[in-house]
Amino acid sequence: MRDRGAARNQFNAIGRRKTSIAKVLLQPGAGNVIVNGQPMEERFTRPAHQIAITLPLRVTNTIGAFNVMVKVEGGGITGQAGAIVHATARALVKADEASRPVLRQAGLLTRDPRAKERKKYGLKRARKAPQYTKR
Repeated sequence: MRDRGAARNQFNAIGRRKTSIAKVLLQPGAGNVIVNGQPMEERFTRPAHQIAITLPLRVTNTIGAFNVMVKVEGGGITGQAGAIVHATARALVKADEASRPVLRQAGLLTRDPRAKERKKYGLKRARKAPQYTKR
């Protein structure tokens, strides 16, 4: 039978951005971030993405307190990074309710609703129309 004492120190949450979905599990640890079985630095090579992913931990001063295990799928690199940020912030609120105002102030708990607009018929893209010719 599984030990229930270990499960109390784990906090999980789901975050979304564009078409990406991230499932995050926070465990007490040294501050490692593992994404789909790889270290964050291997999966996200852009420094902007790495900074964004660790932002919820830095805002709440828990950068070395939790190991972050992430399973992310769908979308592209930027959408996945945004989904991880959203899920990590939600998990931190579960871990410590007092961190909610700080994360809310930083805008990390709000799901970013922006997504790609669908292409319309008669147009080349969502809004770009073919060039108009008068004669």
